Amino acid sequence: MLHLMTSEPEQQIGVGTQDAFQRLWTPHRMAYIQGENKPTGPGADDGCPFCSIPAKSDEDGLIVRRGEQVYAVLNLYPYNGGHLMVVPYRHVADYTDLTESETAELAELTKQAMTALRTASGAHGFNIGMNQGTVAGAGIAAHLHQHIVPRWGGDTNFMPVVGHTKVLPQLLADTRKMLAEAWPTAA
Repeated sequence: MLHLMTSEPEQQIGVGTQDAFQRLWTPHRMAYIQGENKPTGPGADDGCPFCSIPAKSDEDGLIVRRGEQVYAVLNLYPYNGGHLMVVPYRHVADYTDLTESETAELAELTKQAMTALRTASGAHGFNIGMNQGTVAGAGIAAHLHQHIVPRWGGDTNFMPVVGHTKVLPQLLADTRKMLAEAWPTAA
């Protein structure tokens, strides 16, 4: 593929002003940008996807593991392949509002997710965190969720840096199955 690349700009008709950039179109991201699957308000009954996902089958909801108070689910709009979220079943927005047992189970499923990702995909590292509030970048601020993003040496290439595009090598359903099979059994 690299042998086909040239440093000469190639005009792509219909993409705006001619420049030296090639474009990789990712129209599936527009659904997220336009608010698909986002709640209409802050309540649990306002279309919160994190409240409706647990009612689905694991396959349909992309659920990798169910705990008693939290569950692990693949991100529908991942930053990297294997991008998981650990989510409380209870509709709660702020980390400080979690009970002690919810906090403990969220931490335990995060550890298990890291183990599963290392086993299934050989992840070298992780970005783990949560955005608290819309101003902090939370796409769904009304329902707390912690991101677990696997990372590999050299996974930052020109696509996200220059092209603002991630290349994901596996379908979400296949990733869900692989991680569910690699999930460690509770000690």
